[in-house]
Amino acid sequence: MIIRPRPNFLQLFFVLRGSVVPRILPQIIGFAIYAAIVVFAVDLLAVPLEDFNIAPFGLIAVTLSIYLGFRNSAAYDRWWEARKLWGQLVYDIRNLARASDGLITDRGEWRALLMEALAFCHLLRAQLRNVDAMDKVKEFLDGETDGVASATNKPDAAVRRMGSRIARLRRDGSIDAIGYRILDERLAGMSALQAGCERIANTPLPFAYTLLLQRTAYIVCLLLPFGLATTTGWATPLFTALIAYTFFGLDALSEELEDPFGTEANDLALDSLCRVCEISVFEALSEPAPAPLDAERFYYS
Repeated sequence: MIIRPRPNFLQLFFVLRGSVVPRILPQIIGFAIYAAIVVFAVDLLAVPLEDFNIAPFGLIAVTLSIYLGFRNSAAYDRWWEARKLWGQLVYDIRNLARASDGLITDRGEWRALLMEALAFCHLLRAQLRNVDAMDKVKEFLDGETDGVASATNKPDAAVRRMGSRIARLRRDGSIDAIGYRILDERLAGMSALQAGCERIANTPLPFAYTLLLQRTAYIVCLLLPFGLATTTGWATPLFTALIAYTFFGLDALSEELEDPFGTEANDLALDSLCRVCEISVFEALSEPAPAPLDAERFYYS
């Protein structure tokens, strides 16, 4: 995730970190060159294009803008819902630390439960990003990761491990039925937000929307120089590049937001959110807490 101050007027045109321009630069340059070739051919061959004007493209652009607006809105809704789910996870971790402090008298069991909660955070991050986090998880589980490492759904295995721990405490009489219910509700909330994240990650926007938008954007940019060549002349490549930047930029941005759990510039900072959970837990344990993660050139991973 990019977090930086608003650029001033001069910086506005040169900011690349967090921009979609590097991704769509081939389309921008390609259509500008294509438009220049069209203008050159029209001038060289004296092609009569006086009857062509921009009006039809205005109608198509309105339709395309509606589709782009819908897709960007749907993609942002997915991004924002994912952020709310991870905000809920931070809340659940803090709430678990607070509630279990008064319910579990065995400080060793209490600490082990909270370490398993931190392991869950990193396992969920790893599952959503399709990376391996077992080295990090071993720090919290003291190397006892065989059951989690062999599981197909590792975050769920971590929750089951936490559930087994509080069930054992209930059987031993360390916590009563009400305390068990309180802690179990916290684990149920963590399982619910995991299911919400999996729903977002495993259900992309329908491919038909992407196909329709990209087809229409390419058609508009391919035909646009013919409608501008006789009226704007050699300014046609500039206008074509601007239109390509707008259409393909919005499409690229919505594609990033559609999958909010990745590592692209505008995706969620899951590493930083996991660190927030670590700080909350270690402070609850009255142990030295790690420092918040610093940004790398305004980027929080």
